[in-house]
Amino acid sequence: MPAPDAVGHRVVHGGPRFREAVLVDDGVVAALGDLADLAPLHQPAALAGIAAVGRALPGVPAVACFDTAFHATLPAAAATYALPREWRERFGLRRFGFHGLSHAYASRRARAARVVTCHLGAGASLAAVRDGACVDTTMGFTPMEGLVMATRAGSVDPGVVLWLLRHGLDADAVERGLDREGGLKGLAGDADMRALLAREDADARLALDVYVHRLRAKIAAMAAALGGLDALVFTGGVGEHAPEVRARTAAGLGFLGVKLDEDANAHATADAEIGAPDAPARALVVTAREDLEVARQVRDLLNAARS
Repeated sequence: MPAPDAVGHRVVHGGPRFREAVLVDDGVVAALGDLADLAPLHQPAALAGIAAVGRALPGVPAVACFDTAFHATLPAAAATYALPREWRERFGLRRFGFHGLSHAYASRRARAARVVTCHLGAGASLAAVRDGACVDTTMGFTPMEGLVMATRAGSVDPGVVLWLLRHGLDADAVERGLDREGGLKGLAGDADMRALLAREDADARLALDVYVHRLRAKIAAMAAALGGLDALVFTGGVGEHAPEVRARTAAGLGFLGVKLDEDANAHATADAEIGAPDAPARALVVTAREDLEVARQVRDLLNAARS
C-alpha cells in the first residue's frame, strides 16, 4: 500500500478564525484547543485524532477541514443574534452553523442555483445555498439550535430555560434535557427514527408530527432566504433512508414547487432524483460523503500551496 500524500481531519468547530481548510501546525492545534468549550464533545476527539495520526505518520501534511467553514459566508443578518453589543463582542456570540462538510457536498451534487440541503441524521440541520455559497442555516452558536433531532430539542423559547433554572434545575440538568434527553427521545422515548416509524402509538405519532412540522417550517425559511427554490436535497441517515419522512415533508411544500414522484421516492437508493417530472423544484436524495468533501478540500489546499 503506498504511503499517503496527506491526511485530512474533520474538525467540527473552526470558530471565527478558520474559514477554510488549513494546514495543521502547532499554532493551529493550540487555536483549536481554545475552541474546545464551544464543541466539548467533538473538539477534544478531533485534536486527539490529529495527534495520533501525527505520531503514526510524522512528516505527512495534515489538513484540518471544518464543519463551520462552509457557513462563514453567512451574511450579517443571518449570523447575528439580537443580543446586547457587549455580550456579542465580549463572548464572540454569533451563529456559526455546523454539518458544513455534508452541506457543501450535497449542494454541489444538486447542481442548482438555489438549493436547500437537509442533513437529517441523529443531528440535523438545513442550509440555504445560493450559487455554492451558504446564506443561511438552522444551527447556530452551538449544534443545539434549529430542527428537532434524535436527542436534541432544537430551538426552544429561551424563557423556558430561564424558567427551569429558576424552578430548581441547574445548568447541567437543563443541558442534559435539551441536548441528550430531548428531541425524538424526549417526545417518544426512542431516538431511532426507524423505530418510531414502525410504531403506531400516540407518542410516536406526536414525535413524527413535531419533527415534520419543524422541518417544513425551516425549509420554508431557508427558501425565503434564497428568494425561491430550485432544488431540495435530502441527505444523512434519515434523509437517505426514510422515504416516509421525505414524503410527509414534501406534502406541505407544494407552494415552493416541491412535489415527489411516489415510486421514485419509495425506491430511492444512493444519489437519486425523487421529484415529480412536472415539479417546478427538483427533489433529490444524496448520499452523505463528508469524506469526499474532506479529500477535495485537502487536494485543493495542497495544489494551491504548490502553485
